[in-house]
Amino acid sequence: MNRRQFLNLAAGGAMAAVMPSAGCQSELIKRRSAAARRPTIIFIMADDLGYADLGCYGQKHIKTPNIDRLAAEGTRFTQCYAGSTVCAPSRSVLMTGQHTGHTRVRGNSGKVGGVGPQRRVPLEPEDVTVAEVLKQAGYATGITGKWGLGEPDTTGIPNRQGFDEWFGYLNQKNAHSYYPPYLWHNEQKQILEGNKDGKREVYSHDLVTDFALDFIRGRKADPFFLYLPYTIPHAKYEIPSTEPYTDKSWPQDAKVHAAMITRMDRDIGRIMTLLKKLNIDDKTMVFFCSDNGAAQRWEGIFDSSGLLRGRKRDMYEGGIRTPMVVRWPGKVPAGKLNAIAVWYFADVLPTLTDLVGAKTPPDIDGISVLPTLLGKKQITDDRFLYWEFFERNFQQAVRWRNYKAVRPAPGQPLELYDLAKDLAEKHNIADQHPKVIARIEKYLATARTESPNWPVKSAKKK
Repeated sequence: MNRRQFLNLAAGGAMAAVMPSAGCQSELIKRRSAAARRPTIIFIMADDLGYADLGCYGQKHIKTPNIDRLAAEGTRFTQCYAGSTVCAPSRSVLMTGQHTGHTRVRGNSGKVGGVGPQRRVPLEPEDVTVAEVLKQAGYATGITGKWGLGEPDTTGIPNRQGFDEWFGYLNQKNAHSYYPPYLWHNEQKQILEGNKDGKREVYSHDLVTDFALDFIRGRKADPFFLYLPYTIPHAKYEIPSTEPYTDKSWPQDAKVHAAMITRMDRDIGRIMTLLKKLNIDDKTMVFFCSDNGAAQRWEGIFDSSGLLRGRKRDMYEGGIRTPMVVRWPGKVPAGKLNAIAVWYFADVLPTLTDLVGAKTPPDIDGISVLPTLLGKKQITDDRFLYWEFFERNFQQAVRWRNYKAVRPAPGQPLELYDLAKDLAEKHNIADQHPKVIARIEKYLATARTESPNWPVKSAKKK
């Protein structure tokens, strides 16, 4: 079943739900009552935030009181993974529920058809996003921040992938500047007059937050899905003020990094305050995470990767493990640390479709972890989680049970680490566990399909 068939089928089911026969009025009332109980969903994602950049994950120097409060009022997960180790493919996994061996966008840029210059690859019409599924289920859908999955006038722009409203950066390169000359509002450029001719008067992050707040106010009456992929703390290191860190003896970029995170934390506090003011706090499910690991480890200052090996663009834990906080009063256990559940971005789409009672698209790699989020017993570690990455040759990684396997280049043997005993991935134990290696190699033989835009044969050898 392709995307069009799936959406048409879902649309037929939705019509049946709203156009019952005269003898089904009681059923209609029940369905409307169930719909009214569906939560609003806000998914907040930072950009290049390290696993240990938050107070609730051990950070000592960067102030994040509002995110820490989210964790205190919800559940903090320590074994959650991003979709990739860089921006665009991680977001593609999040949106489609397919891992990087199947999702459309497998890198920040690729060669279309395997030839020609590197270019950004957009989502296509047959790709089904979580926004499309939720919209089909009756949710208003909005996004503000950085998209990264479609250039102007392509099939990948947010309004053509299930989002009713959209404001922010289409292009991840443009998102490197926090004082851009324009942002996109739906399919139109919004010129930022205060940033013309080299001026730096309009800080884009603040506009993104304002849009998010306005979207929440305008949609408060009915369930909505707001995807808020902030650009902070991705470099460039630009911010109107480095307070409250201006007097620190750190390098200037470190001050900006910390100030960016604290500014984002402040705005998450504003969002949470608004939810309470609008009396929708108790029916809103909030997620907070990062799109990949820390761009810089900031060793000796913030130690942004914590005990994890590596950082962004690495297939080790520091490149793909993400902080993940989930809050929903009365539903998600409050003040809980979940150090057992193993899940990743591919699970978000099926989890949210399960949450709202929608049909899950075919051919996805994720599973619903809704029982886990609600504090119920669920076994998620006896499956394989998969990643691949092309910028540094063709690399692969697999998580199975407590084991983490990494293939640093085609044709090279797998490295193997026992994360239960060796979180920092210091000790390669592949020679000691031939049966585990054989099991993972068997999985890898069928884990992926070839992409015309990222053909394995084109990966350059070091």
